[in-house]
Amino acid sequence: MRILLAAAICLSVALPGLAQTPAAVAAKPARLGLCAACHGETGMAVMPGAPNLAGQRLDYLRQALKDYRDGRRDVPVMRTAVGPLSAAELDALARWYSAQAAAQAPAP
Repeated sequence: MRILLAAAICLSVALPGLAQTPAAVAAKPARLGLCAACHGETGMAVMPGAPNLAGQRLDYLRQALKDYRDGRRDVPVMRTAVGPLSAAELDALARWYSAQAAAQAPAP
């Protein structure tokens, strides 16, 4: 019984540390400033017409960034912005933005 109680106490102490939010897990990318100029540092667009990236699916962001870089998505400003980035840099940006919390719509 004591072993079970000790295990329960250890788990209750350890679990809050394991339940990190995705934003806490994603490291801030070195190239974030390039994207933040339009999409905002937290993924909430600061430029009219730029999409919000916060909370987008990681696999979607990874593929979209690769498609911009490789020219499969024909958006010249994005091709220019991400063209020189490595796969690791694109992955870091995708991880960052997918881990950010999307803004909640205001209640009616």
